[in-house]
Amino acid sequence: MTVFFQQLINGLSLGSIYALIALGYTMVYGIIKLINFAHGDIYMLGAYIGFMAITVLGVGFFPALLIAMVGCAILGVVIERIAYKPLRNATRIAALITAIGVSYFIEAMTQRFMGTNVRAFPNVLSTEVIQFAGLRISYQQIYIFVTTIVLMLILQTIVKKTKVGRAMRAVSVDADAARLMGINVDATISYTFAIGSALSGAAGVLVGIYYNSINPLMGMVPGVKAFIAAVFGGIGIVPGAMFGGFFIGIAEALVSGYGGSLYTDAVVYIILIVILIIKPAGLLGKNVKEKV
Repeated sequence: MTVFFQQLINGLSLGSIYALIALGYTMVYGIIKLINFAHGDIYMLGAYIGFMAITVLGVGFFPALLIAMVGCAILGVVIERIAYKPLRNATRIAALITAIGVSYFIEAMTQRFMGTNVRAFPNVLSTEVIQFAGLRISYQQIYIFVTTIVLMLILQTIVKKTKVGRAMRAVSVDADAARLMGINVDATISYTFAIGSALSGAAGVLVGIYYNSINPLMGMVPGVKAFIAAVFGGIGIVPGAMFGGFFIGIAEALVSGYGGSLYTDAVVYIILIVILIIKPAGLLGKNVKEKV
């Protein structure tokens, strides 16, 4: 049982990161029905912005986290305005191909300016470990989990209590009706990209600290897994992304802890296949029949 609970703790840390990235996927999809495959690369840029903030500016963990979130929020809005806004009325496949193109462009530019080598992320958090009942919990894991929970609570407050959040919910239900009610749909979409990208940037800094390394291609696999987490919980549903992220992280940790580290990726994709067969709308989603 010690192994089980230890991997549960490790899974919560990993799941926190997946949940933050998945929130960006689910928010954008909920608003404009776009699967933004460049989102994983925003997470990668967040790691590099945090890295530069710590090494060049000499700041600590929380300032680096804020700088990465602001930088990624700005980049998210710029990408939306340049790449996605002109395709607002285009087919979904055109927007999807554009998202894939943006992803490769970001990766290529990062490799061009930051190099292709793996960089060691500065250790800005205590590496001390708390031992309790045979379990090991590091201060890094506590910081990651608490930071994620705080960011999720802030997001929920924004979505439920603010004018911007009400506009997001209105646009997600019916953009045309929201426009007739005086809501600036374009600005609302930009806000959504900004918030989702900021969360992804925060995840980048957290994963840099957790794994102590970053590279220009680090966003590909976690980006896909976060997308699976969003689909698992119900894409377009904020609580679903949170639940899906934690579930995928815990599932990976348990498989790895019981000797199946080579099969962690396979297990995640099997979970996706099973959930698409059993409940295509996700665990928290509702199956809606399309009108013909």
